[in-house]
Amino acid sequence: MTAASAVRVRVMVTDAWDHVALDAPPDVTLAEVKRRALAQATGRSQDPAEYEIKYRGGLVLDEGVTVAGLGLADGAPLIVLPRRRRPVR
Repeated sequence: MTAASAVRVRVMVTDAWDHVALDAPPDVTLAEVKRRALAQATGRSQDPAEYEIKYRGGLVLDEGVTVAGLGLADGAPLIVLPRRRRPVR
């Protein structure tokens, strides 16, 4: 794999309880990865601002960071979940 090739990331979208595999070029932001994962997992447009992204259990505070900037390796797992908890009924 060359430095300019895409990295395959696995994104768990908790709203759909589904894993999405995405090929992300090194220069794509995590905000874009989140947007793509939400669209692919739910099949409808979601407001990405209502969701957060986690990597290795920690919240990614700067979603403007690129895949290469965060140092994501091939097969890296990410989690996309709602920013606010939803009440259980």
